[in-house]
Formats: sequence, structure tokens, C-alpha cells
Amino acid sequence: MRSLLYIVAVILIIGWAIGTFAYAAGGLIHILLVIAVIALILGFLRRDTVV
Repeated sequence: MRSLLYIVAVILIIGWAIGTFAYAAGGLIHILLVIAVIALILGFLRRDTVV
């Protein structure tokens, strides 16, 4: 499950980077970055709590 979160986060960051340079979706691109950061934080938190 952790690897899935990392894959989603990487895909969202790549989408954010492409969208930032393309200026296609406006403010929605920044939502992708926020979701990616949240996914990474959740991944780190779940990794720390699981022994």
C-alpha cells in the first residue's frame, strides 16, 4: 500500500510540473501538488507507525 501512495505522489508531481509549464489547467495544477504532498506525508506517517 505504501508503494502505491508513492507512485500516486510521483504521478501527481509529474502532472503538476507538466501543467505548470503548459499553463493549460490554471489553478487546478496546484491542487495536484497539494495532493501529492499529502500522499507523501501519509506515506511517511504510516511507515513510522508500522513496525
